Amino acid sequence: MKFVKKLVMFLMILSVLFGLFVFIYTTRPDVIEAVFHLEQKQEAANMSGGTDENGANGEWQAGDQMAPESTEDQADDIGSLGQPEDMWGEAESRELDGLAEIQSEYIPPEQSELVIPERVSGRNGYQQVQEEGQQIEEDEAKVLESQLGPGETGDGLIFDAVYYPYYGMLDEKGRHLYRQIYANANALNQTFAPVEQISGSQLRNVFSAVYNDHPELFWLETAYRCKYKRNGECVEIGLQFNRTAQNLEREKALFNENANAILNQAAAGDSTYEKEKMVHDILIERITYDLGAEMNQSAYSAMVNGRTVCAGYARAFQYLLQQLGIPCYYCTGYAGENHAWNIVSLEDGFYNVDVTWDDTEGMGGSYDYFNQSDQDYADTHMRKELSVYLPPCGGGAYRNLEQTAEPILQNVDNWGDSSDRLRSLTDVGMSENNILYSLSDYYDNCYNQIMALGRGNYEFSNVIEGEALLKEMQGAYRNDAYRTGYMEQVMEEISASSCEMSLLIEELEQGRYLITHTVNMR
Repeated sequence: MKFVKKLVMFLMILSVLFGLFVFIYTTRPDVIEAVFHLEQKQEAANMSGGTDENGANGEWQAGDQMAPESTEDQADDIGSLGQPEDMWGEAESRELDGLAEIQSEYIPPEQSELVIPERVSGRNGYQQVQEEGQQIEEDEAKVLESQLGPGETGDGLIFDAVYYPYYGMLDEKGRHLYRQIYANANALNQTFAPVEQISGSQLRNVFSAVYNDHPELFWLETAYRCKYKRNGECVEIGLQFNRTAQNLEREKALFNENANAILNQAAAGDSTYEKEKMVHDILIERITYDLGAEMNQSAYSAMVNGRTVCAGYARAFQYLLQQLGIPCYYCTGYAGENHAWNIVSLEDGFYNVDVTWDDTEGMGGSYDYFNQSDQDYADTHMRKELSVYLPPCGGGAYRNLEQTAEPILQNVDNWGDSSDRLRSLTDVGMSENNILYSLSDYYDNCYNQIMALGRGNYEFSNVIEGEALLKEMQGAYRNDAYRTGYMEQVMEEISASSCEMSLLIEELEQGRYLITHTVNMR
């Protein structure tokens, strides 16, 4: 009897679980599909030794021709880019969310180990691509499929993966949809049926690829809409445009006018590197970082409005270098917050460039984050999303050619003079009138002496009183407070691009300290 009761209870539980499964399948089939998809991916990973989509080697070669127009006439010049292995090596292809079989050579740092310098902390603002999904019933889907056409198909468009790397990451179906989205964005068609059967996750990668490759589509927003059936199949794609789409020809003319003003200056550079550096410097001069700037994810906000966030800096830099024939990619990830910067191809390899972080207030621009390797960026930047598949940055010939605008302080942990006899003010050529009693007095004195001496190699000295002030001054150099105290202002006013400075501290009689500064100001 007990056995029968247990059997009845087991069957009731089984019936409830089956009913729950049927309910979820009929209302949210995408959840069931996602669960099975994850299981299949895990099984494939186990069979291949735990490898998912990361790990194949691919070769990237940058051309020195101008960035091509996206027209059918380019076919002879571009060559065949139809297969993923053209760009990513000869690894076996495996489709994953619209991507070709690609494996990342980029080695990411640990996010928890990133340390963001105070002077650039918060200078971010990148917004990730967002999908606004809506599940519709089968009847509505049939109506849409009968009435909604593909709009512009993009057939005949060709994109050189040297300049448009995200296009090269996609499989053939993804590339077909990429061309369609690009063509409809250009034609200002907001809704259309996809030319390929596609799921929501695949569509997100394809839309992101279009957005990341094309800063000239400044009217295209980072969000899009997708209507999908219960089985997860997308039946309608909806693009979103900002206000510039209302009078696009006028806005394009304004955009091109500002871009050409920069390009005309940069084109005078004698080399690819000089052109890149000039664009970097001009953007820093023209743009103000503003988290509340209008359309701040676009190149338009940077070049026309002159106010933007990291995404706008990076998209403007990308667009201008593309126009100069220099492959430049939009790279997204994490740097304390969501962040965007660039990867640039020069003759000997790839480099990271973060124009936003080089545009530090009060500095007049620096080169701290200009043409750096992945190792240089490992303490501050971490790629994410599709950007992990961009080529690794290991170029060296153009790294650190420009001196940083940050003064280099030497011997900061060994300041002092250990002579047996303490000297007096008279011994060091000072008087009571020369004694400084506060950190602000010290800052003012340093400012005045450097302003009088200007750029060059020289020494200057001052005297402070008290061990407490000495510790406060040492702390100011170790935590960078001296920069805002006097250094940024003086470097800007004398138009210095770099400063190397060492400090020697000698204890004098009566609790006073002689500070000798050895300066190389350029």
